[in-house]
Amino acid sequence: LWERVRPLLPPTPPQPKGGRPFADDRACFEGIAHVLRNGLRWRPMPTCYPSGVTCWRRHKAWTEAGVWGRVWKR
Repeated sequence: LWERVRPLLPPTPPQPKGGRPFADDRACFEGIAHVLRNGLRWRPMPTCYPSGVTCWRRHKAWTEAGVWGRVWKR
């Protein structure tokens, strides 16, 4: 599934001022899928995924970018 979804994701924005690196897209995708598949809340994410806030923000960004519509079509 990841191999089909990866090309549909927007590129990671540059960080000209440095800062903490972005969480891995695949880990965020797996965390989002875990929450949606199990009907969970974002906050109490298992520690094997990025934080719930990180996954929620990535889900929001990908939704605004139209990723999920393209995923369903593929």
